[in-house]
Amino acid sequence: MDTSQNATAGIGGSGGNGTLVPQTNDTAEPAVVEDPKQNLNQVINSIQKTLGLIHQLYLTVSSFNSASQLPLLQRLNALVMELDNMAKLSEKCNIQVPMEVFNLIDDGKNPDEFTRDVINGCIAKNQITKGKTDTFKSLRKHLLEELEQAFPDEVESYRDIRAASAAETKRLAQAQSTLPNGDVKVKPEL
Repeated sequence: MDTSQNATAGIGGSGGNGTLVPQTNDTAEPAVVEDPKQNLNQVINSIQKTLGLIHQLYLTVSSFNSASQLPLLQRLNALVMELDNMAKLSEKCNIQVPMEVFNLIDDGKNPDEFTRDVINGCIAKNQITKGKTDTFKSLRKHLLEELEQAFPDEVESYRDIRAASAAETKRLAQAQSTLPNGDVKVKPEL
């Protein structure tokens, strides 16, 4: 494989027999914090490119003759390089897939079933938590009513203290959400 063919197959030196020996790059690149969505898009693009290379390889192999050996080797080298690129890009992505999803796929089921089950479980836990919260609110209200009958002056000062504390907390929250120029910070929508 000469240098012009090497450029077609990708970056790297010829290792003979149609294999590529990757060349090392001695220049250090600065560390860049990248957007996770951009990293994921790069992996998706690499997967699509790999699928295209596999299709080209399939066409080359299905109509193989001695004249198509060089294009076959070039496509194999391009596939290997793209798979290597995909592996490097995937290291930047921190995607964790629960084993249950893989088990569902292995069982021939739709992975959306896992999502549905998780959401239904969250809804059930949310309802339980809401019930506990409502019970504590009811208990607090009942205790305040009983305390008000037994100790009306103390309950009145307790309510004043609570109102002052709530007003101070609200004032601090508003002060933290304002910028030095007087504008209010707005939470970005996710």
